[in-house]
Amino acid sequence: MQPLAPTKAPCCCSAPKSEAVTPACCASPADAKTAAYICPMCEGVGADKPGACPKCGMDLEKNPLAVSSTPECCGDGGDAELKELWWRLRWGSLMTLPVVLLSMGMDLPVIRDIPADASAWMQLVWATPVVFWCGWPLLVRFARSFATLKTNMFTLIGLGVLSAWIYSTLVIVAPDLLPHSGGHGHAPVYFESAAVITVLVILGQLLESRARRATGSAIESLMKLAPQTAHLVDGSVEKEIPLDAVKPGDVLRIKPGGKIPVDGLVLEGVSTIDESMLTGEPMPVMKKAESRVTSGTVNGNGTLLMKAERVGAETLLSQIIALTAQAQRSRAPVQRQADRVSSWFVPVVVLIAILTFLVWWEFGPQPSLGFAIVNAVAVLIIACPCALGLATPMAVTTGMGRGAQLGVLIKDAETLERLGTIDTIMLDKTGTLTEGKPSVVEVHPLPGLSARDLLACAAAVEAASEHPIASAIITAAKERNIQLAVVKDFQAVPGGGVIGTVGDKEVFVGQAAFLKKKGVFIDAECSTRSAELQASGFTVVLVVLDGRPLGLIALTDKIKESTKPAIEALHGLGLKFKMLTGDTRSTADRVAKDLRIDEVAAELSPHEKLVHVYQMKEQGRHAAFVGDGINDAPALTGADVGIAMGTGTDAAMHSASVTLVKGDLRALHRAFTLSRATLRIIRQNLAFSFLYNAIGILIAAGALYPFTGRLLSPMLASVAMSMSSLTVILNSLRLRWFK
Repeated sequence: MQPLAPTKAPCCCSAPKSEAVTPACCASPADAKTAAYICPMCEGVGADKPGACPKCGMDLEKNPLAVSSTPECCGDGGDAELKELWWRLRWGSLMTLPVVLLSMGMDLPVIRDIPADASAWMQLVWATPVVFWCGWPLLVRFARSFATLKTNMFTLIGLGVLSAWIYSTLVIVAPDLLPHSGGHGHAPVYFESAAVITVLVILGQLLESRARRATGSAIESLMKLAPQTAHLVDGSVEKEIPLDAVKPGDVLRIKPGGKIPVDGLVLEGVSTIDESMLTGEPMPVMKKAESRVTSGTVNGNGTLLMKAERVGAETLLSQIIALTAQAQRSRAPVQRQADRVSSWFVPVVVLIAILTFLVWWEFGPQPSLGFAIVNAVAVLIIACPCALGLATPMAVTTGMGRGAQLGVLIKDAETLERLGTIDTIMLDKTGTLTEGKPSVVEVHPLPGLSARDLLACAAAVEAASEHPIASAIITAAKERNIQLAVVKDFQAVPGGGVIGTVGDKEVFVGQAAFLKKKGVFIDAECSTRSAELQASGFTVVLVVLDGRPLGLIALTDKIKESTKPAIEALHGLGLKFKMLTGDTRSTADRVAKDLRIDEVAAELSPHEKLVHVYQMKEQGRHAAFVGDGINDAPALTGADVGIAMGTGTDAAMHSASVTLVKGDLRALHRAFTLSRATLRIIRQNLAFSFLYNAIGILIAAGALYPFTGRLLSPMLASVAMSMSSLTVILNSLRLRWFK
């Protein structure tokens, strides 16, 4: 779980808006991650200043990770962008109003007395600044789409607006170049179409920009969770310091109602902590000495002293923010399919518009040229692929953000989509289904050795391990006031145990099955007692000194209270379960029976777990693997979706594509239902976009005219185009309330 390092924006962010942007071909992934502005639709496009995407032409948006550290003096570039759109919309609307009145309000007093020629000139005067002043950013993006040979929605908008304006201008300034309508002084003009379309597109961009910002609210809300300062305790002195000045090992005081500034360990005090920002669960959690606390969570009524362990970008909150932002910029396979469609969509629409123009010019009623232009412009406007481009990114962004709020970190959009195809969940046992905090229930030395010596020998080696069994053995040694010896040459053997040198002796602590494979002889007493304990559901590890067994240690691990209802809920989604564990068959069977798990495979090495994962895939099943330990890393990587428990090892989380922050399987149910809900929204968005464009193009081309005598005006086409985009965005925003 590598955090993304936020990059400070320079103090020049209040400078005038620039359209300059790093071309997609020149932008490295690192540049896109740390850029101050990124494209909401195109992966890998970033820039240091506001502008437009060179691929799709849409406005670049603030990168939450980069802008979060912008100095106060610099202001909010996003707000400046919205203000500019408001300014263009306001002035464009004011100048468009008289154009509309002159073109369509012929029965109004005063207006009806204005001669047609004078009215046309007045429309030109009012419409021109709307198109070329208020709509200048649209025209810039239109020109860039040709310069870069990357057609997009602004290609269609620019062609439509300029066609209407150029034709209408020629009607006025060079009427002899165009055929006149029969019985009239000149052909009709369409300045109102050019002006109204420009204003409506600006309005659509404004509404879309506001709505898209709402999809990123999850990241912004997460960023606000961390306090700006911390209370450092240095001996008898306590002082308030900036959050970025906190170092690992610092002792911090957490006051009642205060936020936990960094990840760490409670040293003194008792209090309840609201961890709903991580788990989604409203009930506070009791914390006392030796309890771990997480940055951004809220303290209750007690006072705590804590030791800082992970600070800055290493805190869990920072990693959640980084992963969420990274995931929101990733692209799902379904989006790549939509991208391929969009790549040929614009040229096809332009061809349809040309054919529409030619057919109406040749066969349409008089004035045929006017009908041809109006219908061709309507085709260009209504076919803008904005809704198609937004269909997936908006749903993914909203879904990912909501998942982070619920304690489910999904690495990328492809994982989100793949989750919806999973039919089988394969799980580790220890730490996943069980509490992962086993306790020692028996220390059984062989004759000639005391239980204390056996425990001291095992604890010395386990002190260098992260495994839950190691923690239990160390805890048991501390309870007996055993001083741990120094271990050298420590090595963890995945699926087998741990090895280290104590003094000049090699000590191994691990499973009997592994020892047998290595040819270590296990005497009858050890074997008998081990079998008895395992038959009762206990986990047994053997302690071996220089190849000679010293005895065994029995441990038990309770099933998590949340596991059984989580399994039942996932069964309700039609999912099957298979347990893959390195533990004994008897222990695994007991747990599987209690939880109604469908299949069990026990006494597995990490490689054997991976083999089971591959076998499942060969059977045509789509498998996810859930685990928490180093030994689970191969299976997590090999599965269709690897899901790590946030309470497990770093190796597991690095190998997984989904992390359950608090290690609660109930969050797994949220992950699957969220994935299915997001995919359902994406399919709805794409279906609507394709259906809208197919029907809209037909109507705009005049398919209904022979039957109804009605045509779709370019102005109505522009309204429909904007509403289609808003419909897609609002449909995606429904995921913000997913539970």
